[in-house]
Amino acid sequence: MSLDQTAVKRIATLARLKMTPEHITAMQQDLNRILSFIEQLGEVDTSEVEAMVGVELPAMPMREDSVDDGDDVKKILANAPSVASDMFVVPKVVE
Repeated sequence: MSLDQTAVKRIATLARLKMTPEHITAMQQDLNRILSFIEQLGEVDTSEVEAMVGVELPAMPMREDSVDDGDDVKKILANAPSVASDMFVVPKVVE
């Protein structure tokens, strides 16, 4: 598969890229090289290669679910930019 300059211009429009004629020519060459590499990858026989990732992924290890409120207000508020009465102070967003 090979792209002509019209196709490259269309791709640039879809990607919202402004390209000069020199850039379009360079992009055409780059895209054609990429497409030829993809075609080469399609020629590789992978029929005997076992899939590494599939629909059935192994289950992730689960940790014990426990409720913890932190229990240390000073540590929790240590990095807060503004604190008042042991609470976070946030800017007013609604008037």
